[in-house]
Amino acid sequence: METQLAVIGGGPGGYAAAFLAADLGMDVVLVDREPRLGGVCLLRGCIPSKALLHVAKAMAETRALEQWGVRYGDPQVDLERMRRQKEKVIATLSGGLAQLARRRKVRLVRAKAVFEDSRTLRLEPAGDKPPKDRSVRFRHCVLASGSRPLQIPALATSSPRVMDSRMALELPEVPHSLLVVGGGYIGLELGTVYAALGTRVSVVEMTGGLLPGVDRDLVRPLQKRLEEQFEAIWLQTKVASLDAGRDHVSVTFEGKADPGMRRFDRVLVAVGREPDTEGLGLENTRVEVDSRGFVVVDLQGRTADPHILAIGDVAGQPMLAHKASHQGKVAVEALAGQPAEFNPRAIPAVVFTDPEIAWAGLTREQAQQQGRDVQVSPFPWAASGRAQAAGGTEGLTKWLIDPETQQVLGCGIVGPGAGDLISEAVLAIEMGAHVRDVAESVHPHPTFSETLAGAAEAHLGLATDIYRPRRTR
Repeated sequence: METQLAVIGGGPGGYAAAFLAADLGMDVVLVDREPRLGGVCLLRGCIPSKALLHVAKAMAETRALEQWGVRYGDPQVDLERMRRQKEKVIATLSGGLAQLARRRKVRLVRAKAVFEDSRTLRLEPAGDKPPKDRSVRFRHCVLASGSRPLQIPALATSSPRVMDSRMALELPEVPHSLLVVGGGYIGLELGTVYAALGTRVSVVEMTGGLLPGVDRDLVRPLQKRLEEQFEAIWLQTKVASLDAGRDHVSVTFEGKADPGMRRFDRVLVAVGREPDTEGLGLENTRVEVDSRGFVVVDLQGRTADPHILAIGDVAGQPMLAHKASHQGKVAVEALAGQPAEFNPRAIPAVVFTDPEIAWAGLTREQAQQQGRDVQVSPFPWAASGRAQAAGGTEGLTKWLIDPETQQVLGCGIVGPGAGDLISEAVLAIEMGAHVRDVAESVHPHPTFSETLAGAAEAHLGLATDIYRPRRTR
């Protein structure tokens, strides 16, 4: 088989690249090991986890209505029906992608792709049925092989009671107790789901706080809420050993909050992800891989091999689906001779817990590391009428502002719908908006979006709902 462009990986980066290339008139072959399009994000990551988090949020909102005098009975959870509904969501979206591929005449090949050289892929079976062709000869290739759960050798076991994120999303049961190893976004999101379903969830994190690297002002309200929802949160502590038995997992800990030996029905290991570059035959090409396993690329996604580009998780942090999609489009535009490069001022990140956390652009921690002077302007949601009415008063919106130019450099939000609200901040940062541009843009009332304007007004000393005198320079 020969093609103008081969794409390895059917996730958000891979299919975005393949579809745009086809729209631009290229002949495209998309090779993926999965029987369905969508990659980790759709099949066993972003989409199924958000579907289950929707259930968890709805259950939490129902319980919160008690303060308004509305009480429902205890929920009856039909786990099999929940699995079917989750699968329905995945099937609908994946089926839609397959239809779009057919309409664009993108050739889909289910196989494992291995580079034989810089212009040839060997196709190995990825399922029961071997691929029709044994190789693909290409002019260019976009590598979008994604990432996989990071494995800790000391915690490795074949026991189904010790799960990774993929196994946890399959909802094998609602265990009485669950230990989440890792206080990052994956562990906290899945822990939230299981806690809502009735599991007693404990979290162990080796650093001094949940969501390492995220603004502490944003994490604080979430951690307070999780301390109420979870059985325990052990910080500056790690798992020393685990012994998976027939009916439980015995875990020993070491560190500041060592709780001694504990038994759990199940353990979820969620300590991060790593690029999926092993077994691809990259050694048969000129592609360079750094010490962490990421493929080295330039702003157009080009590698050291002139025939191969790389995008998404495999091409470096942040490992986010929306970054992969944009990188995929940039790579294809570059191949088409267009003046494209992936150099955004702001890539939004969202943690879909309750409350949600979202941020974009420069963070306070990054500014400190860079020795950069910034002004921080927060707006507490306790001053928001919408937050008071909807029970989101623990929320916070904050802008980071350049003290000389008054341009907005970064934004952080914690509260209901933070993941949707952050898009306004992304646009403002990308467009080089000044803080007054945000303040003078009329926001609808009463909404959570007003807090973006409120934080900008607070910086200017113009806020109505909080008292913060005008800054003097």
